[in-house]
Amino acid sequence: MYQALYRKYRPQTFDDVAGQRSITETLKNQLATGRLSHAYLFTGTRGTGKTSCAKILARAVNCENPQGGNPCNVCPSCRSILDGGCMDVLEIDAASNNGVDSVRALRDDAVYTPASVKMRVYIIDEVHMLSTAAFNALLKIIEEPPAHLLFILATTELHKVPATILSRCQRFSFRRLLPGDIAARLNFVAYEEGISVEPDAISLLARLADGALRDGLSLLDQCAAATPGTLDAEAVYRCLGLAGVRRTAELMAAAADHDAARALEIFAGLYEGGKDPAVVLDELCGLARDLLILKTAPRSGAAMVSGICTDAELKGLLGRFSAGELLRITGLLQKTAAEPGGGDRRLAAELCLLRLCAPELQLDAASLNARLARLEQLAASGQLAAPAPAAEPAPWDDDRPPLPGDEDDPLHEAPAPAPAQPAAELPVGFWTDLLGAIGAQVPPGTRGLLQQVEPELKGDTLYLRAASEFVKNVVGGVPVLQRIGQQASQLLGRTVRPQAVLRVEDEGGGRLEELLAFGAQHDDIIEIKS
Repeated sequence: MYQALYRKYRPQTFDDVAGQRSITETLKNQLATGRLSHAYLFTGTRGTGKTSCAKILARAVNCENPQGGNPCNVCPSCRSILDGGCMDVLEIDAASNNGVDSVRALRDDAVYTPASVKMRVYIIDEVHMLSTAAFNALLKIIEEPPAHLLFILATTELHKVPATILSRCQRFSFRRLLPGDIAARLNFVAYEEGISVEPDAISLLARLADGALRDGLSLLDQCAAATPGTLDAEAVYRCLGLAGVRRTAELMAAAADHDAARALEIFAGLYEGGKDPAVVLDELCGLARDLLILKTAPRSGAAMVSGICTDAELKGLLGRFSAGELLRITGLLQKTAAEPGGGDRRLAAELCLLRLCAPELQLDAASLNARLARLEQLAASGQLAAPAPAAEPAPWDDDRPPLPGDEDDPLHEAPAPAPAQPAAELPVGFWTDLLGAIGAQVPPGTRGLLQQVEPELKGDTLYLRAASEFVKNVVGGVPVLQRIGQQASQLLGRTVRPQAVLRVEDEGGGRLEELLAFGAQHDDIIEIKS
């Protein structure tokens, strides 16, 4: 009968245990020196070696020929324990024997000396599943056990074990295995089993195992059975029902390019191929999490990635996102996954992809932060094009009337003032449109002063009535007047000439400004007294 790889290659000595060197060395030293505790508590996540170490310890304390703290596995005691025929070494599942009656029966049997080995050993797996009454019944015998009794407790949820039990045990915390440790063990098993596997597939399986060697061996077993030839990364994705490195990476690239149409096309192809929308979003969330880890911890983050994407794909996508964008993407994917499953999952996934690719559709703080972070990243990398300089205004036509003070007027003489004409009514919004058109062509300070000007059109002259002499001097500069004249002529459909004057309230018909201007132009014959 075929035996699963994780059972066939279960460690038989402490030296075979992968990734838990500190724990195994401590246990070997205790066995070698004879300073064993009466109760041990092994805690850690699944597949990290808790039960394997418990079984090795049970054989080691009863081995007739121990070898440096390891059991020999050939003596009668070791063989009987390995075969499961030793009645003095019992492995109890607390999930199915969690009542107080089961613990009382265990306590009553524990007082008897072992029949065929040195010590009676009880391995209680998932001990956190015991009830409160069962823990109370177990407490006294763990506190003061007979000399021939050894308890080994194992749990994945340490916080559920009462403090009274914790204080009476030596605790060993099993850590998650690093991808490198899992990959090394998978390579050994593949070699022993004659499985042809590519290095990228081994690396992928080690990451998908998520720190659990048992999960990695189970995945290798499953993929090897489904693949007749050489096992590569794409075969692993296909066998495990994942979207695949190319599809997931293409979805993330579409989000980076803000290409919603492309993202929906990729998702439609996956959906038609039988892919669950929830799985697609889960893989996309895992990829976003990997990118965020590498973005914030580029050196140490390589050991924390989940394996959704290859190293080359991760490197290609990493520079296309800012940390703010990845935070928004991860949060949005998690929010979509947490929504109730009674609705249309396909529609929910499509709406989620639209939000990922078009952050401008949302005005929440996360979306705005992502857009700002994107602009900052582009500006820092030099990919954001600087605004084009404002074009110089077209020169006046040669047949325009010269302005007072123009350098192209050789006589520097202003023409005689035109006879007074009635003021014409300017179009509604004329001045607002004019300021909007020339706003980028004048300095910011000048734009603010132009707001204090009141325009008035009389004939072909556009009087710019300023509130003070300072405003008149700034607005009356030749470059500003040229831009105002050009834009005003375009808005009115005829040539007009701007002129800056002071805004003076006079009750005699409003001609004081023209008189003052005329006097200033002919100061050689007219003297103005205040």
